[in-house]
Amino acid sequence: MSHGSIRLIEDDTALLAAQTQGLRMAGFDVEAFDDPLAGIEGITADWPGVILSDVRMPNMDGITLARRMRGIDPELPVILITGHGDVEMAVGALRDGVYDFLTKPVSRATLEATLHRALAARRLVLENRELRAARDESGLAPGLIGDSPAMRHLRETAQHIAASGMNALFLGEAGVGKERLARHIHAASARRTRPFVAVNCAALSPERFDAEFFGSVGGSGSHIRATGRIESASRGLLYLGGIEALSPEMQARVLEVIETGQLWPVGATSPRPVDLWVIAGTRIDLGAEVAAGRFRDDLYYRLGGLSLTLPPLRARREDIGPLFRHFVARAAARRGGVVPPLTEVDQAHLDAHDWPGNLRELEQFAETFSLGLDGRPDARTAPQASLSDMVTRYEAALLRNALRAESGNATAAMARLQLPRKTFYDKLAKHGIRSSDFR
Repeated sequence: MSHGSIRLIEDDTALLAAQTQGLRMAGFDVEAFDDPLAGIEGITADWPGVILSDVRMPNMDGITLARRMRGIDPELPVILITGHGDVEMAVGALRDGVYDFLTKPVSRATLEATLHRALAARRLVLENRELRAARDESGLAPGLIGDSPAMRHLRETAQHIAASGMNALFLGEAGVGKERLARHIHAASARRTRPFVAVNCAALSPERFDAEFFGSVGGSGSHIRATGRIESASRGLLYLGGIEALSPEMQARVLEVIETGQLWPVGATSPRPVDLWVIAGTRIDLGAEVAAGRFRDDLYYRLGGLSLTLPPLRARREDIGPLFRHFVARAAARRGGVVPPLTEVDQAHLDAHDWPGNLRELEQFAETFSLGLDGRPDARTAPQASLSDMVTRYEAALLRNALRAESGNATAAMARLQLPRKTFYDKLAKHGIRSSDFR
């Protein structure tokens, strides 16, 4: 298996042949060129290799070659080798973006180690670009990945909110991605260049609420000021997570700013204008809180003109696989590692687990999996897990996989699993699985 692609450029044909042979024996895929113009021909921004070039060459020196490569891709690793120990040249080349600068004679160990590092850096760059391209292509943040009916509706509504800039209220369990969705909407809106300010309302101190939220003015002549969260979010987006934690007094202060477009910093003698766009998130039924007198109805209606409920993962199981793959690929790209193979046990866990922590729990499982570790809760309590429990979990996973593969067609799933109709439906009932959930 090749360690990676190297374009070796050296005008000394004898040295070129020797280096090519040595690098190929070390496991690299080497293309050899004695002409720098030919050596850079055909290279594009998505080329996955590394350039290893001499500095002193006719037609084009290595410094000029490196500049030419930066015009194609600033992150393409170029390693230069020279027999002339020119420190000033080396420093200048590194400052201009050359990946490394080696002086002849270079030991085989040093050269191979440098090439391995450069290839690893190149792979990481390209993988990150692929992830960014995948996200940009679909316009999706992680919390919006999936093709379930619920996610299609969520994406359509998110586009409407981003285009209209209207205030909204997001409901859903912990970890379903309420703040992620708000960030996605902000990034897709006309206010994307202005700040996104997220506030955990449960963490606000009542004693510091005014200063933190509205800012303060003080000192001699009232020229010393601290900007509060609301003013920081002006012309951007203010996300209020866990808004139910605000006291009635805090709710009244927030409502006043939303309605008047003005805030009074602590110690100020005049109000400051603000342009607010507010999205709030909550885990509870705010309508019930309003009915019970624990939440202001005027603030609720101001925010709840558009209410959006984000479904938990267990209600959109067909999205778990794509989300898991996204999280694993992102974790592997960040660490520069490879993605471990998914075992049947891991797949069974993805299919059978209810994911009470939703996206947060799935992302943590993906992070652990990307390290080659077993992040399943039952793996940590393996001695207490009975064979019967493991078999039951695996059977349910196989049923779900068959239904998913056949788009919810029960007859086709029976044929795939080679089960009689009565046995098939008995097992669905036993595991609480409905074929209609997979259509």
